[in-house]
Amino acid sequence: MAWAADLLQWYHSSARDLPWRSDLTPYRTWISEIMLQQTQVDTVLPYFERWMARFPNIAALAEADEQDVLNLWEGLGYYSRARNLHKAARIVHAELDDKLPNTPEALEKLPGIGAYTAAAIASIAFGKNVATVDGNIRRVFSRIYNLTEPLRSPESERMIWTLAEENLPNGEASAYNQALMDLGAMICTPKSPNCDHCPIQADCQARALGVQEERPVKPPRKKTPHLTVTAAIIRRDGRVLLSKRPAGLLGGLWEFPGGTKEKSDPDLPACLQREIRAGLGV
Repeated sequence: MAWAADLLQWYHSSARDLPWRSDLTPYRTWISEIMLQQTQVDTVLPYFERWMARFPNIAALAEADEQDVLNLWEGLGYYSRARNLHKAARIVHAELDDKLPNTPEALEKLPGIGAYTAAAIASIAFGKNVATVDGNIRRVFSRIYNLTEPLRSPESERMIWTLAEENLPNGEASAYNQALMDLGAMICTPKSPNCDHCPIQADCQARALGVQEERPVKPPRKKTPHLTVTAAIIRRDGRVLLSKRPAGLLGGLWEFPGGTKEKSDPDLPACLQREIRAGLGV
């Protein structure tokens, strides 16, 4: 745990200045954590500010129309995050008097909140003494302890969560979790980590062996599928036909009608006719 003290000392002098930290509330922490999933901080910042201006609290979000929520989210990707935020806000508004639960177990019962996000909110917003693990934290622990299990494998996940909990300084969970995130984002980066400026370099096993850029061990990449798709722009009386996507990938968003070419389709026009007939009944 010696390295944890060095990490906290570094964090208190070098933490990133972020709007959800300078004005800390459970709601702002929740929104920021959801936005930051799969998304870089620089991308999130303007979205976060616009979101807070439009939906400053849980009640405002709960009472909003889903399409307004999706419109404000447009460009952030992974739109199920926005829909789950909206669903969860309505639950908290209707059943919990606009107050987010303060334990990981209760938070995980809300749509869109998994183990990482629940622990992050509980520790950062409510001061609960729980560790959490995100992509940055996985990379940091993989290097500190020179873990050779492939990233995201069951064994790797078990080891990293255990190490995160074992090294958690009592009463310092908020700073500890955020320090690990900042270290991964600022110094212990995926490529070319800045080890010379790392506050815990003396305890990093991967650096001692010169294999820091080989950690974490990545699982084999899945083959990228190749699909041929087609779409139609159908106009009538100055209007354009759009269809709403069903639940699933990009669910709830609007698109020109069309779809994926199947082996049974002789060409793209035939694919288009089949998809429009099946999807829209026209």
